[in-house]
Amino acid sequence: MILHFECYSGISGDMAVAAMLDLGADETVLRGVLDSLPLDGYRVEITRKRKSGLDVCDFNVILDEDNHDHDGDYLYGHDHHEQHAHHNHHNHHGRGIGDIFPIIDAGDMTEGAREISKRIFAVLAEAEASVHGVPLEKVHFHEVGAVDSIVDIVALAVCLDHLNVDRVSFSELYEGTGTVRCQHGLMPVPVPAVAALASFYGIRLRNTGVQGELVTPTGAAFVAAVRSCEPPSGYRIERIGMGGGKRETEASGILRAMLLTPDDVSDEVCLLECNMDDCTGEALGRAMEVLFEKGAKDVFYTPVFMKKNRPAYMMSVVCSVSDADVMEDVVFSETTTIGIRRTLIRRSVMDREVRTVETPYGPVDIKFCTRGGISKAYPEYESLVRICRENGLGYREVYDAVMGSVR
Repeated sequence: MILHFECYSGISGDMAVAAMLDLGADETVLRGVLDSLPLDGYRVEITRKRKSGLDVCDFNVILDEDNHDHDGDYLYGHDHHEQHAHHNHHNHHGRGIGDIFPIIDAGDMTEGAREISKRIFAVLAEAEASVHGVPLEKVHFHEVGAVDSIVDIVALAVCLDHLNVDRVSFSELYEGTGTVRCQHGLMPVPVPAVAALASFYGIRLRNTGVQGELVTPTGAAFVAAVRSCEPPSGYRIERIGMGGGKRETEASGILRAMLLTPDDVSDEVCLLECNMDDCTGEALGRAMEVLFEKGAKDVFYTPVFMKKNRPAYMMSVVCSVSDADVMEDVVFSETTTIGIRRTLIRRSVMDREVRTVETPYGPVDIKFCTRGGISKAYPEYESLVRICRENGLGYREVYDAVMGSVR
């Protein structure tokens, strides 16, 4: 099952939470987690409202002192800016990752939700560190570190975890134009943190011409942290949820989320490649072992010639999009390479199922592959090797006997 977000009015934290609640994420579970966090000074309202003529869910974090658009109070007037600055003084004290992670750890949530929460904050911290030119550990959030935004991000993680989907996809993010006023003065749209996240994580933006900001840093961080595939080319819609934003713009202000069952047999994977002329065969062999242990779908080496006709090997790693960062870390640590090429590719695969089949030598695991009217069967290598060792037989003899049983 794929959870797909249509971001034609942009995306913010509260819109995404509302869309997932409307889709079926459990409000009781969410409130239980939020109540367990060591945070106070706020309350959560989950209601229905009409937006662009449609009935949508609204998720609102209301601070004790003020009720404001917590995922970005995009203000254009001096008086409003002063009011927002006063509000920040009371409610938006700077917090670093070292302050935020213990709050998340103290919450009564699943490990999956906890990991997603931390991942969203981590990618956002990476962007903030880049745009402000400070080390990651020195990043102190303002709006993002505030109570309301911690609630937003934890709520995103809890709802996503509760929906228990296989993959998450997003349309391109529709963005506004012009400038917005924030703590640092007037900023161009997309704001620096959103632009950095789009650059780091290959997030596609489309300029709509709408005045103002449609993609918030929290929304972009959510996309960067949880996106694991491209939208399927063909699908069945199982359920639909809609979350409404707080601001009134020319855009609809609605984020639509859908649970999809893809009806094609293609999926998107990541291809990592690098060329090495100074890495030993032993090191390359060890790197392959570790990559497979970490979940690589395939690893292979191709002889190539590099500059000055030096013989070398090109390492190719095929992995899921969500595992790409982990695989790159393995390649950097286990080999001599100092650069890796990353490409998103779409592959066609047959449906696969492993079943245990009785043979003259006992049970053997067989992988059955089908697509349309095409079918194939392959004995699992380890099952055949076990039979060879136990019976003192050759691999080819056992393979032929097992395939005879399958046929």
